[in-house]
Amino acid sequence: MVSIATADITINHDTMDSTRIDKYLWAIRVFKTRADATDACRGGKVTVNGNEAKPSKEVKAGDTISIRKGSVHYTYKVLSPLEKRQGAKEVEKYAENLTPQSELDKLKAPTETFFIKRDRGTGRPTKKERRQMDELYSSFFVDDDNG
Repeated sequence: MVSIATADITINHDTMDSTRIDKYLWAIRVFKTRADATDACRGGKVTVNGNEAKPSKEVKAGDTISIRKGSVHYTYKVLSPLEKRQGAKEVEKYAENLTPQSELDKLKAPTETFFIKRDRGTGRPTKKERRQMDELYSSFFVDDDNG
């Protein structure tokens, strides 16, 4: 009779050497789904240490990640790689947000909307009304073609 002793082996995901960039961005809540993170990597919107990153790119502690979402460029420093999604309060243990305040201010930029209300059933504007609307539009918007 042969006796084999087995040891309990536990893997702590918090002390990994590296992890995939798409998993990491999803885990630190930069993207809502991992598929969104993968699409951003494939679309050239994610760089690691200045180089474009494919979704399978491995990131490790100390790497700098830049992400372009809309008009804002976010920058993060990897403190510790992880694969499991964390709560919002736990994210600061794994990633340091290095995004400059000037980039974050772009999120608060006011958006101007312009709308002219016409009563229902009045039909199309007359030539005179159309000229007045065009004049009103041009007073709000600067034409870049003329100078």
